[in-house]
Amino acid sequence: MLEKRKALKVGLMGAAMTLLATPAFARSIELKGAGTALWIFLIIGAIIVLLQLIPAAILFFSFIGTATTSALKKEKKVEEEVVLPGSEPVAVKK
Repeated sequence: MLEKRKALKVGLMGAAMTLLATPAFARSIELKGAGTALWIFLIIGAIIVLLQLIPAAILFFSFIGTATTSALKKEKKVEEEVVLPGSEPVAVKK
């Protein structure tokens, strides 16, 4: 019963959002009457978005560098010495 109620709520919310997104309910945006506060808000928002590109670029190129070095890296053959009780050391290749 509780799941049906949740599903009904989700369905009604989806229908309401779809109805409000139609052109009948859309309003045109006029920046003619916008105040300076809106322009300051837009400029600061644009600066914040652009500043986020710096760490994003660092992470992206770091990932590219790591991926290429691990893909092109030649594996070194490691030899380990295994010592068994009562025997001589033997080199084992992996």
